[in-house]
Amino acid sequence: MAESFDVIVIGAGPGGYVCAIRAAQLGLKVACVEKRATLGGTCLNIGCIPSKALLQSSEHFEETKHKLAEHGVNVGSVSLDLAKMMARKGEVVASNVKGIEFLFKKNKVAWLKGEGRIVAPGKVEVAGTTYDTKHIVIATGSESTPLPGVEVDEKQIVTSTGALELEKVPGHLVVIGGGVIGLELGSVWRRLGAEVTVIEFLDRLVPGMDAEIGKQFERVLGKQGIKFKLKSKVTAAAKGKDGVTLTVEPAAGGAAEQIKADIVLLAIGRRAYTESLGLKEVGVATDERGRVRTDGHFATNVPGIWAIGDVITGAMLAHKAEEEGVALAEHLAGQKPHVNYDAIPSVVYTWPEVASIGKTEEELKAAGIAYKVGKFPFTANARARAMGDTDGFVKILADKQTDRVLGAHILGADAGTLIAEIAIAMEFGASAEDVARTCHAHPSLNEAVKEAALAVDGRPIHI
Repeated sequence: MAESFDVIVIGAGPGGYVCAIRAAQLGLKVACVEKRATLGGTCLNIGCIPSKALLQSSEHFEETKHKLAEHGVNVGSVSLDLAKMMARKGEVVASNVKGIEFLFKKNKVAWLKGEGRIVAPGKVEVAGTTYDTKHIVIATGSESTPLPGVEVDEKQIVTSTGALELEKVPGHLVVIGGGVIGLELGSVWRRLGAEVTVIEFLDRLVPGMDAEIGKQFERVLGKQGIKFKLKSKVTAAAKGKDGVTLTVEPAAGGAAEQIKADIVLLAIGRRAYTESLGLKEVGVATDERGRVRTDGHFATNVPGIWAIGDVITGAMLAHKAEEEGVALAEHLAGQKPHVNYDAIPSVVYTWPEVASIGKTEEELKAAGIAYKVGKFPFTANARARAMGDTDGFVKILADKQTDRVLGAHILGADAGTLIAEIAIAMEFGASAEDVARTCHAHPSLNEAVKEAALAVDGRPIHI
């Protein structure tokens, strides 16, 4: 007879493996189903981690080739060993996924290897064996959203998966989609020598982030050599021996044009992955976008079946999935956890980075909320000047009446790290004055956050 568990988590990505580990820490008997040969899901295997490895390596290449001379460091000729760069990326991924396997063993989480299918409430089938459980957690993540007329082969027309495995630098890379994935990977290949063109349907980059940040971000990336075609849509892609010919039309209608590319990266977003799970047969409700419907405690409409991460509503972020995984595990153990969705940061790991948390100005205006704005440019920050990284600024939004921080948006060096200060402030209900009154080390990039908080009250010191 097959082993039974308190909790079976389907999917070993950031949401799934964190949920499994936390549930095991709380004394529950846990198994995690994963069909990949390694744990960690899309994020660790073919997403966040390998892309950050390549971003880091390409930044080093760019800096050595173009920026070190400004610091008086002369290195002579610089060459690219792409195979070695890719091998290093593989080593980074391997060390991370092995780390998850170690944590499973340490916390006594059973790894059920194979594709999971829910055959009934409390029953999960994996590789021909059916396991009984009190709770089933769906944490199967997401996949790249397809685009009609653009057929992915992961060779000439690629998703992020193929873009992380190119064997040579393309002459011309066309990115379809001006969001996080497209801009990060576009930056990698631009630094390594490719001509990069980004085609975006909307009139701005990083839709959903602060509009002012998006406009400045476009200018910064433009200075780096990335070209943009906004308010445009790709309607067809014809593959040939010498590359791909894209048919591009204005989003509002009009004459089409042809654009030639060596490689096309399709990055228009991601969609919930629930294929082969058996949701329909079991009666689990999904919404119009294929996401699993849940209540405020991650419960589906079928008792004993729960869902977290990219398969449910909300931002498709690894750290959002992790928070939900922990919260669900604690809920199943009888605790009363809470996820503050207003304090979940989002980061674009280009250079400079873009980071955002809480409300944008556009959202506050739409909601009719009166607010104050404080901004501070990195050109006025001593550390940024010393680094030679003065692009961008910090913007803090606070409630006009209470001064409570409602959101923050940063374009600049290490923005993804700087935003954590605001995340803590928002989690504890801090005001802009609280941030401004906190002593910040000098000289540091963090001082720009303090100055932006001072600027909310119209009293920055250094501008």
